[in-house]
Amino acid sequence: MTRIRISSGSPFEEQVGYSRALVDGDWAFVAGTTGYDPETRVMPDGVADQARNALALIERTLSQAGFAMADVVRATYYLTDASHWEEVAPVLGATFGEIRPAATALIVGLIRPEMKIEIEVTALRRRG
Repeated sequence: MTRIRISSGSPFEEQVGYSRALVDGDWAFVAGTTGYDPETRVMPDGVADQARNALALIERTLSQAGFAMADVVRATYYLTDASHWEEVAPVLGATFGEIRPAATALIVGLIRPEMKIEIEVTALRRRG
């Protein structure tokens, strides 16, 4: 099987040595995605807006790889503060409410102070 690397064009991908996503057969593994606006590279202050931006980039990445959000089978949410959950849960529910992937939410430290959430997903291409 051929591995396909998907890039978002972020300078961090080459600098750090990772791909926005890696497709291996029927699987797509999307790297942790934060909430920078994909066009302006500006980070919004609100965690809900950060989550929306991250999910939009994830959706675009999956589409580029030939997958859909409905193919997501696992999602991991990394939050910097448990108090953000109330604000971000409706955003996640709007995206994954019908899909219902296996999911985990963790409270962690992220590499930049403006980052409040990072989202990582795994997708399995649906057949037939």
